[in-house]
Amino acid sequence: MGTPDFAVPTLERLIEEGYNVVGVITMPDKPIGRHQSQLQASPVKECALKHDIPVLQPERLKDEVFLEELRALRADLQIVVAFRMLPEAVWAMPRLGTFNLHAALLPQYRGAAPINWAIINGDKISGVTTFFLKHEIDTGDVIMRREVEITEADDAGTLHDKLMLLGGETVVDTVKSIIRGEAVARTQASIYDGELRPAPKIFRDTCRINWNQPTKKVYDFIRGLSPYPAAWTTLNGKAVKIYEAEKVENSSIQKPGTIRTDGKTNMEIATADGFLNVKTLQLEGKKKMPISELFFRFFLKITMKPTVFHTFFHRFFLFDRG
Repeated sequence: MGTPDFAVPTLERLIEEGYNVVGVITMPDKPIGRHQSQLQASPVKECALKHDIPVLQPERLKDEVFLEELRALRADLQIVVAFRMLPEAVWAMPRLGTFNLHAALLPQYRGAAPINWAIINGDKISGVTTFFLKHEIDTGDVIMRREVEITEADDAGTLHDKLMLLGGETVVDTVKSIIRGEAVARTQASIYDGELRPAPKIFRDTCRINWNQPTKKVYDFIRGLSPYPAAWTTLNGKAVKIYEAEKVENSSIQKPGTIRTDGKTNMEIATADGFLNVKTLQLEGKKKMPISELFFRFFLKITMKPTVFHTFFHRFFLFDRG
């Protein structure tokens, strides 16, 4: 059971290992296009169809017709990767149970956005966890945990890809241990009973940059939200997304939000204790671009306010680049 790209390597690894995947459950096709007249299949559905695996796409997981179709598959074990919360009628169905792959080292980062929050919080280690489902979300008994390093160069996109591949291998190893009767599930409290960091769903307001924080904190915030949904600030009253920045060492202290620039390749924005040099951004209504392209297109006159930066742009003609 799964929908996005994150779940595809797991499905492919199970197929490669020769397991009998009797069916795939995924979200209904999504309307796309200008008039929402086309339907786009999920990445998991596309993978399943490529391997001639039956696909179920229920609107409601408690629908009796869907439950009958699921029972008819007679699955011994159900695996959940990046899917919806399941009702007990679904997760209690197979004789060997249902386990989930979570993109964090449970019990830390229960919730919808574990990858983002691990980087935002400045963690050095992340990982994946497989656990048996129970009523409370992300609280079931742990089967396996595998770690991976979070480097200073990682953002949410690169960490996603690391965990996606690690997750596929971990699920295969979990399936082997369950089939052999070797799986030992531990309560999450027995693994860690200290302060827990949650991973709640991220909304637009969550992504607004606060320049009054230390450089490292803002840096982690930006990369923890890149490439999606992206951290943002305001520019001339309009939202600007920042995808990539680098810490500037040994900087003089300025009022947070102050810009200093050479007008060519550097646009440094002051934080509470230094500067961040913006490398890639996206103006409202424009495409994502490196800072050098921004300077090429626009002439800058800068005024500042704490926590929010305002830059008044005047477009000017240079030459036809085409």
